[in-house]
Amino acid sequence: MSGRTAALDVLRGVAILGTFGTNAWVFTHPHGATGFLDLMGGEDDGGALLRMLSNGKFLALLSIIFGIGLAIRHRSALRRGARWPGWYLWRSALLLVEGLLHYVLIFEFDVLAFYAVVSVAVALLVGRSTRAVTAWLVGVGLVHVLLIGLVTLALVVGGVELNDGVVLPVDSWWTQVRARVEHFAYFRGEVFFVLPLSTVLFLVGARLFTAGVLEDSPRGLRLQRRLVVWGLGLGVPLNVLTTLAGPDWFAVDRYLCAPLVAFGLLGGITRLVNRMRAEQGVLRAGLTAVGRTALSCYVAQNLLASVLCYPWGLGLATRFGGPWFTVAVWFTVCTLLVVGASWWLTRFSRGPLEALWDRAYRAPQRLARPRAVDRG
Repeated sequence: MSGRTAALDVLRGVAILGTFGTNAWVFTHPHGATGFLDLMGGEDDGGALLRMLSNGKFLALLSIIFGIGLAIRHRSALRRGARWPGWYLWRSALLLVEGLLHYVLIFEFDVLAFYAVVSVAVALLVGRSTRAVTAWLVGVGLVHVLLIGLVTLALVVGGVELNDGVVLPVDSWWTQVRARVEHFAYFRGEVFFVLPLSTVLFLVGARLFTAGVLEDSPRGLRLQRRLVVWGLGLGVPLNVLTTLAGPDWFAVDRYLCAPLVAFGLLGGITRLVNRMRAEQGVLRAGLTAVGRTALSCYVAQNLLASVLCYPWGLGLATRFGGPWFTVAVWFTVCTLLVVGASWWLTRFSRGPLEALWDRAYRAPQRLARPRAVDRG
């Protein structure tokens, strides 16, 4: 396997566009995040099932892909004889800064900062023995399931509500920024779900890569088939049941069932890409372009949706509304990203944020290199 793994770029592109399928519901509500949280549980079964198509599963897929990417970097470091985690921790620090800026300036449900924290923990684990990694997987997984159980019990029996009265105004960009800072603890409260779940998904993603999940080989095919059977065959029916059960089961729906479906998507999409001819069609080329510019597209999709929907932009969310408007915004933004990313990569080797990221990542290494030579 040389160069970039074709399936990995497509998977990353699907995950980025699919994640926006969840975020689009926030932007297209006339009252933004506040209205979206109030809406959960007040929609009919049709709207709930439509939202279920993207809710949680593509974010989980993105987490698995992060784990695969971490495993690839770990393997590369071992091959070069480089120290691990070494400069990877600087990469995590940059991701944390990017995530915090994205949260404050653009979107209150950013996940990059969470991923930065998880990536440090997993980077310290990925090179350890199978037994040690398994122990961490089981321990963190049990904590996650216990937490989901307690939250679900509180919702079903205790009458706890998802929105405790916090209001995020949408009338101006600056008031949104101020509200995100003021209600930082509230909007970052998902950390208790995301950190343990992402740790598990990162570690499993790294293991699946080592096991050959991306390979077009007999062992890769067997693994892909198992993921499809368990992830889609079991995960999708459970996902439908928890969605129709109502908002009290949202934690089980989003943080247990959706990740199960994500593994099915990993196996199914990988197998599909591996069976395709070498020459890319329009759709596959577009998804690959989005995957190669994933960070830029992730930020751009939320920025574009903000401009389209919020009153300080075009204000389309206050003029229109409903599930089909959400679908229209998702399709429009995704089309712009696919076309824009494809055009950009005909002129540059990296996305704009990826290029800026690469310069920031390499800058301290260039400064450290002469000192290392002087000490020689």
